[in-house]
Amino acid sequence: MDRLSGMEAFAKAVETGSFSAAGALLGLSPQAVGKQVRLLEDHLGVRLIHRTTRRQSLTEAGRTLYERVRIILAEVEAVEAVAASSQAVPRGRIRVNAPVTFGAYDLARVLPAYLAAYSQVDVELTLSDRKVDLIEEGYEVVFRVGPPAESGLIARPLRPMDFALCASPSYLAARGAPLVPADLRQHECLGFAHMATGDQWRFIGPDGPEAVDVSYRLLVNNGQALLTAALAGLGLLLQPIALVQDAVVSGHLVPVLPAYRPVSRPMNLLYAPDRRLTPKLRSFIDFALARFAGPAPGP
Repeated sequence: MDRLSGMEAFAKAVETGSFSAAGALLGLSPQAVGKQVRLLEDHLGVRLIHRTTRRQSLTEAGRTLYERVRIILAEVEAVEAVAASSQAVPRGRIRVNAPVTFGAYDLARVLPAYLAAYSQVDVELTLSDRKVDLIEEGYEVVFRVGPPAESGLIARPLRPMDFALCASPSYLAARGAPLVPADLRQHECLGFAHMATGDQWRFIGPDGPEAVDVSYRLLVNNGQALLTAALAGLGLLLQPIALVQDAVVSGHLVPVLPAYRPVSRPMNLLYAPDRRLTPKLRSFIDFALARFAGPAPGP
């Protein structure tokens, strides 16, 4: 038997939940998929899938084998991709997801250079601060702020996302500037609804890490809206440097607590290990790593 074909049929049956769905992806009939899986079971001498007329489920041996099969198939695809990429030109559409602020103020600024370098590649960029499912939602690349939670994805580390604490001159003239993080409890703070730290702002100060619980006069799930509120003098803003740097340079916002650096958050580039590294995907990964793996600019 062709063991590789059997492994692929088995893996697709597990991932899709049925022989019919696996067959649709592989261009085979459900009966042909079932035959491939049975031949693999006969070759290994173990039952991999419990099958009934209504449903199928993995055996204990099937669960163990599936994890190994995924690795084997990924390695085979990687070998094929290396061979193909030596001759192929990056082309086609690549679907990318990124957090709103990073996507709008960092990624969008460099995408013209990528598109100019790879004229046959189109980019479909979706911006969202929720944690998308790369596999289920059909993305090829996802930029993720915070530690990658999915153990099944490949995570390539990028430079951390750095933050700045600032306020408008009118707010500081009316309320005064905080001198230490504890003073933030007496100030109006503008909150980002997706911030993992919730109602706690964390800093690295002269004496080490400090954290302070704050209350929010305004809580929004969009950084641009918070920036607009801060420019209007509504309160203190803790947001990524990329979002606030133009306002700081122009003097419309003023850095606050300069001796205390807001704690950065890790960033990663995620993609599936079993997704073939096509020339377009490889070109985008290499470009992103070259642009975002170094140190971030200051405010």
